[in-house]
Formats: sequence, structure tokens, C-alpha cells
Amino acid sequence: METRDYRLMISDAFDPRLLKAFVSVCSHGSINRAAAEDGRAQSALSTQIKRLEEVVGKQLLRRTGRGVIPTDAGEVMLAYAKRIIFLGEDAAARFQEAEATSELRIGLAETIAVNTLQAALGKIRRAMPTLQLSVTIDHGSGIAQRWADGALDIAIATCSAFSADPLEVWDVDLHWVCAIDATIDAERPLDVIVYAEPCAWRRTMFEKLMDADLEFRIALTSHNAAAMTAAVENGLGLALLTRESINPRTMRVVSSMFKGASPTVKYGLYTSRKRSHATDRVIDLLRQSVLSLSDRAAATV
Repeated sequence: METRDYRLMISDAFDPRLLKAFVSVCSHGSINRAAAEDGRAQSALSTQIKRLEEVVGKQLLRRTGRGVIPTDAGEVMLAYAKRIIFLGEDAAARFQEAEATSELRIGLAETIAVNTLQAALGKIRRAMPTLQLSVTIDHGSGIAQRWADGALDIAIATCSAFSADPLEVWDVDLHWVCAIDATIDAERPLDVIVYAEPCAWRRTMFEKLMDADLEFRIALTSHNAAAMTAAVENGLGLALLTRESINPRTMRVVSSMFKGASPTVKYGLYTSRKRSHATDRVIDLLRQSVLSLSDRAAATV
């Protein structure tokens, strides 16, 4: 003998049109008023209510002198109907919004858009293939200016470059790095490799060097992260880099000549308050990537 699962039959029969008709009648307290408001025939609306009652096997409305009110079973059905309708509309809005999002403009500071954030952009591309990304990589002040001009939807750069309030702030850890075979002589002026102005890393480096009473000279200045790491690897001088930029086969971290913990620079994620679901998904992936730069890993001598 065939066994039938009536629970599945009932759930499959919950036509959203029946649920919307029921909610409308309950809201207006009258089939006549609901029909007039919705621009429908009273008989059609009554038929839908009867069909819903047949599905659940319960009377859902009770007549009064002023119209209709939900029965006890109707109150339960009304709560479920509202939830089902809301979830359906929310799902439809989410996917329609995702399709409508044609382009998302992202600005990233050159100083941290090296490996991790580039990988995050790859994840975004794979997770949201219909989303068009327009990515700008520049120094912090350049990103901040584009943000002020309204040319970006999301920006990640040093907080000191912005006048706006960030959605979130991180301390990005920096490490003193030289070539793996370099000899550091604290008795002689240090050759340092720095990002070109304007740059918060550059100012942080100079402050720490002066705090440690170390003389120094600028050996190389660049806005390009690849040029910076290549200069370190080839022994041109000392630089401040994030952990992700350090290649242990060609570089080593030094800290014995500096006072206190590794320096940090505050970075912020900037975005408008009114955001789409697509923007929020992108923000989550970028947020995870920036957090990974704040590793607090212990430096080795």
C-alpha cells in the first residue's frame, strides 16, 4: 500500500497567491474591502480563501457583524503566511538586485594591494561572475581623492588620508625587512627604501628611526610595491613591509635595533551607508583579507 506524506502535500500547495489573498483579507477585516482594494472580484477572493482552508483542513476566518477575523488556526496561518511572503519577496529582491548591479568601483591602496587583496578580488570574481569590477590601485591620498570625488563605491587605504568616517578600521602590522644576506651596521647611516609621498608608512618609518636614534639615508623611493620588494631582495636597503610581502627565501626580518613592538598603520574600509547585497558580500571578502594583514607575528632577529 502506497504511503503518502501529507505534510509535503500541504507545503507544496501553499500557493503564494492564496497566502497573499488571506493576508489581505485579514488586514482589511473584510473580503469585500480586500477585493475592492486589490481590484479583484469578491467571488475570486472568496474562492482562494476556501482553497487555502481546504489545504490546511481548518476554518481560517470567522464572520462577525463587522466583517471577518481569523480563527485560532487562522492566527497561526497568518503568522506563517506573512513569513513565507516576506522570505519570497526578500529572495526575489536579492537576486534582482544582484543582476541589476552592473559595476562596483573599488579603490585599494598600493601599499597593501599586493597579494592578499588581489586574491580577494579573485574570490569575488569567482563568487559573483556577473558583477563587473572596476579596480583602482593608487597611493592612499589618490584613493581618498577618488572617494571624495564620488568615483568609488568601496575604498581601502590609510585613515590619515580620509576626512570621512570608515565603516571599519584595522591596525596593519609592518615589519623591518632587509635582504637575507644583508649586514646591518647600526654605527653607520642605514640605507632605507620608502614609498613616495604622501605615505603613512614613510612617516612611520622616519619616526621609528629617529626614536631609535638611528641615522639613515633614503636609498630608493617608489610608489610601486613590486619595486620596493625587489630593492629589498637585492640588498639596496631596509624597508617596512607587511608579513605577506616577505619572502623568507630572499628576505629576513630585523628588530633588535628598534625599540618596542613592530609599527602599525591604521587602515580603513570606506563605503556608503546605503549598500546593496552585492556590495556587502564584496565588503566581507575584503574585510577578511585586510584582517589577515594584522598578524602580530613575532619578528626574528
